[in-house]
Amino acid sequence: MINEIKPIEKEYDDMNPVFEAQVLTYLKLTGKRLGLLINFNTPLIKKGIKRIIL
Repeated sequence: MINEIKPIEKEYDDMNPVFEAQVLTYLKLTGKRLGLLINFNTPLIKKGIKRIIL
């Protein structure tokens, strides 16, 4: 599993697609299938987690 941790200023819904592309690239290069994009700058941490599957 790949974890990409970002302190993004905006809420989860406004997460930049570039961050998702980064996780996808890491997954492809490592041969892993599961990645988490985590934004720690949210009031509730579970709303800042996006699961990405290759």
